[in-house]
Amino acid sequence: MINLVSLLFVCIFKFIRGDYMLKEERQQTILSEVELHNRILLTDIAETLDVSIDTVRRDVKELDADQKLRKVHGGAISLGFTTNSARNTNIYALDQKIKIAEKALTLLKDGGVVFIDGGTTCLELARLVPQNLELTCFTLSLPVAMVLSLKPNLTVIFIGGRISKESQIAVGANVIHNLSEIKVDFSFIGTGYVDAVYGLTEFDWDIVQLKKAVIKSSKKTVLLSISEKLNSQHRYKTCDINAIDTMITELDPKNILLDSFKNNDIYLL
Repeated sequence: MINLVSLLFVCIFKFIRGDYMLKEERQQTILSEVELHNRILLTDIAETLDVSIDTVRRDVKELDADQKLRKVHGGAISLGFTTNSARNTNIYALDQKIKIAEKALTLLKDGGVVFIDGGTTCLELARLVPQNLELTCFTLSLPVAMVLSLKPNLTVIFIGGRISKESQIAVGANVIHNLSEIKVDFSFIGTGYVDAVYGLTEFDWDIVQLKKAVIKSSKKTVLLSISEKLNSQHRYKTCDINAIDTMITELDPKNILLDSFKNNDIYLL
């Protein structure tokens, strides 16, 4: 009798904790997170859902089999983050990202020297660069480099290193060294998480080191971020928010969602 009562309490606890959350709800949460941040860790999702890592691992495996995301070691990445096709319909919030890229275009000038980061929003910027614009573009992203190489008046310089199969960008000490030897007019970067108080953060320490090097190599740094990422944070800090000169979202700069950023020394576009 005591064992039955104990088992009942365990079942109730697991139900409250979320182990018995509907699979569809769990998987939708996983998809939402991976689409928003491009990459997620199993440990983070397990903590968010308050379920076991094994449960999350099974969900991710099923979603991978259904071709809704790509399972990688210790986590998952969005299909839009890994595919470099001419037009990928899997890109999350594509309309918002195109709007951000269109705003960023106003900062490009003939004869300029810029850096364009990896990620889906920066890829949209690369797609929209005018054919007649004369520009020198540095990048460590293979998809971005391939798109930029189709522009006849651009000089494209790929900052080489070990290629991450997950994000299709060059990583490692060689990339950081090469970045230390250049100075660009503008760097256009993305981020996994951004907050007015905590600044830019990521869950990947190596990516943080790359972004730090990019910021140091830039006269001005421009952050491209959809508004859903605002007021979010993670483990490793890239920089304070005032290290960014300009932040571009799909929102009107006067939108109340941006009020917390207006108190910082940052231009909103």
